[in-house]
Amino acid sequence: MPFLPALQQRIGLTWRLLLKELSAFGVVGAASFALDLLVFQLLYVHVGIGAVTAKLISTLVSMTAAYVGHRYWSFSHRARTGLRREYLLFAVINGVTLLIGVAIVGFVRYPLGQENALVLQVANVASTVVGTLIRYFSYRRWVFPAVEPAQPLADATETAAPVQRARKATPTGTV
Repeated sequence: MPFLPALQQRIGLTWRLLLKELSAFGVVGAASFALDLLVFQLLYVHVGIGAVTAKLISTLVSMTAAYVGHRYWSFSHRARTGLRREYLLFAVINGVTLLIGVAIVGFVRYPLGQENALVLQVANVASTVVGTLIRYFSYRRWVFPAVEPAQPLADATETAAPVQRARKATPTGTV
């Protein structure tokens, strides 16, 4: 049965690609996360910028670093749909997650009245977890889509059959 080894090979390849993608996404994400925390802490505690502005800047810095890592490592095996298109979608998705992060930090800071850096950092981490889930699935779906497989042989013969019948029906054999 040649079907079974082919299926096992396909499943093995799929799992290896998924493992590569997830591990690279995790490493790029961890580096971007550390960069986000570092920039947020630096701006809020040491520079004296407000919590929401610090979160905005730290997210923009880490987002740009993450795009480069994901484009050239995490999702390098996926389709290339153009730098402008990818970066625009990447920025939109990150803009949405940025607004979610800012909303979480802003909610903790203002309505809850928290000024403690540790409490605000916990809110920052929570916003990062929510944003990470949204980003991973969105990147896979829209920013770095899977490569379209070639047309299967069965489909090719089905679409070629009407053309072949038409050729037989014409006296010169041309359509």
